[in-house]
Amino acid sequence: MTAFWTEPDFDDHEQVLFVRDAASGLTALIAIHSTHLGPAAGGTRFWHYADPAAGMRDALRLSRGMSYKNAMAGLPAGGGKAVILADAARTKTPELLAAFARAVDGLGGKYITAQDVGMSEADMVSLSQHTAHVAGLPGQGGDPGPYTARGVYLGVKAAAQRALGTSDMKGVRVAIQGVGSVGGGLARYLAADGADLILADMDHARAIALADELGGRAVAKEEILSFEADIVSPCALGAILTEQSIATLRTRVVAGGANNQLATGSEGRLLQDRGILYAPDYVINAGGIINVLRHIDGAGDDEINARIDRIPDRLEAVWQESEATGATPDSVADRMAQKLIGR
Repeated sequence: MTAFWTEPDFDDHEQVLFVRDAASGLTALIAIHSTHLGPAAGGTRFWHYADPAAGMRDALRLSRGMSYKNAMAGLPAGGGKAVILADAARTKTPELLAAFARAVDGLGGKYITAQDVGMSEADMVSLSQHTAHVAGLPGQGGDPGPYTARGVYLGVKAAAQRALGTSDMKGVRVAIQGVGSVGGGLARYLAADGADLILADMDHARAIALADELGGRAVAKEEILSFEADIVSPCALGAILTEQSIATLRTRVVAGGANNQLATGSEGRLLQDRGILYAPDYVINAGGIINVLRHIDGAGDDEINARIDRIPDRLEAVWQESEATGATPDSVADRMAQKLIGR
């Protein structure tokens, strides 16, 4: 791996910790971007990277995204992220989780971890046996996916209102990439509204099953971004909006729950030049972290839902500023977030 501070995604991170425990096989990175608003909060990703440098870049980008997400959601938390570099077999043992938890604990509360790709609620419980700095445990909201899905659904409706002139989703064609906890939850919300659903997933059988359940259509994962639709909703992994993929889009809106959708950060201009409305990912997908961090300030269910309900207003504020200034929605959101974290 190259020096992390020379990476384009290094953004004055306060701390980047490399963790290695040979006995358990643990190799991990913990990136703390900002603690200006509170402890750095963000999930742990368990993933196999063919190139370990890609894991480092994920940690840097995702932690910065968490700073912005938490700030824009009005939470008393900074931003951080951890990446466990899984082996090709994705071997996850109690010993490996314990070693990682000890590393988190060694930061003394500067970083609070939570569930992310490849990690389960049961894994969070395992971590909590070795450190108190874990969010999203049973009794603290649990799985963030359903809360993220609800926020994305509200954001998709706000995007439909702005770009299509309607918040009535009946007959609106939505192409959803990834139908796990977030994308699947979004699909169910939209199906109840009568939307026309096009679904794709790395697990094609899962996409077929959900399409059959909801009366939608499943397509191959390679087709979903270029499928003709009113709204394209990326809800899988990030970095999927590239110069090449944007050129094939046939949609009016991109609004989904995936983190870091813009591959390099400059693709927002390409979307805007094509007249495609973009919902900045860390604004629309904040529902999960709003729920996960409920214990920081003791928020109850009513306040959690009220905070998620404000996601459309935040998106609208971004879009209004974008329209007024000509700046892209992602750059507007970045400036708003940077101001909130003192940068």
